[in-house]
Amino acid sequence: MPITIRNLGIQPYESTWQDMQRFTQNREAETADEIWITEHPPVYTLGLNGKREHLLNTGAIPVINSDRGGQVTYHGPGQLIIYTLIDIKRLNLGVRQLVTTLEQAMIFALAQHGIIAVARADAPGVYVDNKKIGSIGLRIKRNCSYHGLSINNHMDLRPFDHINTCGYSGLEVTQLADLGVTVSNAELAIPVTQAIITALQK
Repeated sequence: MPITIRNLGIQPYESTWQDMQRFTQNREAETADEIWITEHPPVYTLGLNGKREHLLNTGAIPVINSDRGGQVTYHGPGQLIIYTLIDIKRLNLGVRQLVTTLEQAMIFALAQHGIIAVARADAPGVYVDNKKIGSIGLRIKRNCSYHGLSINNHMDLRPFDHINTCGYSGLEVTQLADLGVTVSNAELAIPVTQAIITALQK
């Protein structure tokens, strides 16, 4: 079954999250899977296990309690967000397999730009020289996934200084722009989505 790709542009976090919940609640056995490509205005999000002690000094940036997995992260303009609304039961896919698929898709896309990135068994996401460049947070409901991944591309990274990113004190972050790569989010999204779709359709 083909996967529908939607380019949403810049969208508020909360309404996009509600749209994902609605889509997942209303989908049926024959509903096609979807990939949503977007960016968000500045926002901190706390995952289901998120501890507010990891919010150090959020200032005027709003904090939203989300239903994804994981701890606290930051989203802002210039960060590529890809949401994967996938029927994992239909694909006979485990959650760990989906996480690995998303990590490998980011690693593949970064390699296209000469960046060597790795996944870590102890902390989901993708890292360059021990600095986090890509994050993953998922929710599984009715055997279907929503939320997805984020890649730091060309953004203001300073808001990460005001949280313990992903619940880790002192975890540094990086982005493509700081690694000498200039690419639009639309261009960066292409190899990421292609790698996800290729892996899911095997």
